Amino acid sequence: MKHLFSLLTLFVMSLSAFAGDKVTLNDVMYGGYWPQTYAAIKPMADGVHFARMSDDRSMILKGSFKNGAIVDTLFNAATARGFEQKHIDGYQFSPDEQLILLQTKTKGIYRNSFTAEHYIYSRKNNKVEPLSQNGAQQVPKFSPDGTMIAFVRDNNLFIVKLMFNNAESQITTDGEFRKIINGIPDWVNEEEFMNNCSYDFSADSKMIAYIKYDESEVMMYDMPMYIPTGAPNTEYDDFCAPYSFKYPVAGAANSKLSVHSYDIKSRVTRKLNVNIPEEGYIPRIKFTKNPDVLAVLTLNRHQSILEIQAVNPRSGNSKTILREESDTYLNEQVYTGIEFYDKHFVFQSERSGYNQLYLYTIDGMLVRPITKGNFEVKHFYGWDSNKNEFYYSSNEGSPLREYIYKVNAKGKKTKLTAKEGTNSAVFSAGMKYFINTHSSINTPHTVTTNDNNGKVIKTLIDNAELKERLAKFDMPTKEFFTFKTTDGVELNGWMVKPADFDEGKKYPVVMFQYSGPYSQQVHDSWYLGNYGNAMFESYMACEGFIMVCVDGRATGGRGTEFGKCTYLNIGKYEPADQVEAAKYLGSLPYVDKDNIAIWGWSFGGYTTLMSMSEGTPVFKAGVAIAAPTDWRFYDTVYTERYMRTPKENKEGYDAGSAIVNAAKLNGHLMLIHGTADDNVHLRNMIRYTHALTQANKKFEMALYPDSNHSIYYGRNTRYHLFEKIAEFFKANLK
Repeated sequence: MKHLFSLLTLFVMSLSAFAGDKVTLNDVMYGGYWPQTYAAIKPMADGVHFARMSDDRSMILKGSFKNGAIVDTLFNAATARGFEQKHIDGYQFSPDEQLILLQTKTKGIYRNSFTAEHYIYSRKNNKVEPLSQNGAQQVPKFSPDGTMIAFVRDNNLFIVKLMFNNAESQITTDGEFRKIINGIPDWVNEEEFMNNCSYDFSADSKMIAYIKYDESEVMMYDMPMYIPTGAPNTEYDDFCAPYSFKYPVAGAANSKLSVHSYDIKSRVTRKLNVNIPEEGYIPRIKFTKNPDVLAVLTLNRHQSILEIQAVNPRSGNSKTILREESDTYLNEQVYTGIEFYDKHFVFQSERSGYNQLYLYTIDGMLVRPITKGNFEVKHFYGWDSNKNEFYYSSNEGSPLREYIYKVNAKGKKTKLTAKEGTNSAVFSAGMKYFINTHSSINTPHTVTTNDNNGKVIKTLIDNAELKERLAKFDMPTKEFFTFKTTDGVELNGWMVKPADFDEGKKYPVVMFQYSGPYSQQVHDSWYLGNYGNAMFESYMACEGFIMVCVDGRATGGRGTEFGKCTYLNIGKYEPADQVEAAKYLGSLPYVDKDNIAIWGWSFGGYTTLMSMSEGTPVFKAGVAIAAPTDWRFYDTVYTERYMRTPKENKEGYDAGSAIVNAAKLNGHLMLIHGTADDNVHLRNMIRYTHALTQANKKFEMALYPDSNHSIYYGRNTRYHLFEKIAEFFKANLK
């Protein structure tokens, strides 16, 4: 017996010696297990080179598309004359690429907006000069002839003339905080139209056109701030002054919009005769290659009608060259994906039921569809007009994957990437080469340079070091699965199982999801889960959980019938599908059906609340972070796109309100919110907790002072947050 015990001990010790390390929360937050990629790649004008920032952001390097080799250093912070910074945050070239505009000391405002101190670097003399001595700038832009740089400061447009000793002049003077904004969007237009710049130069560099936002009548939102920043403040002793900004909730007044042109030589400003729908939007303005044609894209308030108006910047006259309509709403591709060429433009539309590319003449005549099929075009990369070939990516073959293609005028299609997974490209000027970044569910990023027939020229990054570092862990298995709901709807999901998974055991399950319209969490990419590369899921799997994500109805990649089924009824199908997913998982022999939880962030937090209040008590616990709890509290553009206004759709708003449904809550709930969330305001959580209290529902909650929607404020905040999530599930599911 003693000998047998010794043998067993030796055997166990041997197994332990070969067993990998468990992923810890410290590994998740501070381990640096992120794939290497190329940062800020910009194709250069010669068609054979690209620029990128060095990994430490101290240099701008010049690389070859032909072989991937670094052939020159275009900027070096350590050797540039007159530059005192150790690194840069971003850069842009002048049209002739002899000047580089350097972005430094970046300070974020909202999701896409920031101020920064910009410097002009001359490659010729290795000298750096400040763009302006009068304060930080927003959205600087070179003129097409390279002789000027425009920017916005304090809600006004400025211009710097480089050939006149960087003389600075002011274009607008009526800009005022919380009232008038020139050249940059207000909060809601920035957030929901994914844009931080609302001005453009004409092709001949003689004119600037810009949007003016009058937000005087937009309702104010006040965010208390609690943590002193160290800045002197005479009015408040123990906390910072509250931050107030304009935020229009569903059904409320938006900014009043107008479009103006400025003649740089004569200094004459004109208001242009743009037909803006009542209470409508202007998601984009852009000069075409013709300096006499400014393209102004307008949307009605329901976001169901888009017009492209061709406007003369001098006469102010306009005409509509394209009108696109939908029975529901138009997705973002219609205004984010348009590209203008000399005599044509490429337009994206879902009119066939799937997002596809269309070629139009510059005056709005349809030439032909560029792509056709029951798949989604994801990105349009460009048109080689000489060969009449169009380059794009799509999910043809599977909504989980994305490949790069080209198609010619006759419809002949060539697949340029072979590896299964997700591919994204940066093409050279002239479309002769591209840099491809590929990853899959189990493979971190590989970066290659390729020719325009898809031939891999050279592998630039293979993340071999990351693979080697991850090999020390007992990494869980990651796999996709599909199931059908009781309604016969097929849904896609991924699952992360413990490395020592045993089919004879029953495991608790934690479901993560986002579920928002046209979002997609289930895709064949390295970036899975909430924390980027599935490291949090790996940690939880090491703790004995199965981690799952299911994309329900209304998510992306599967066409309009699937994606727009929640129109006017947000909160109906999303939670129903998560409940169906939980039921399916509970039927699996290795799942403990009595220990299934759900969690999510933002829309995912909302779906968590609605799923736990759906009426089917399948979730034992849930965590809702930064969750909207009633769509009446959320912004106009996003909410009304899917729900119209509360006045038009009271029944839909009531049915989709977590507050209205609070009394139906089942399971243990944790609510988490940042007190300085400018996106989903804290009142969402406060009003919801009041409803829970009145319904005598038990819950836990946590607030993170001065954190915004991302909950990052403070060095240890993210660690504390994810530790709280993990400990909550450990306490309630085991």
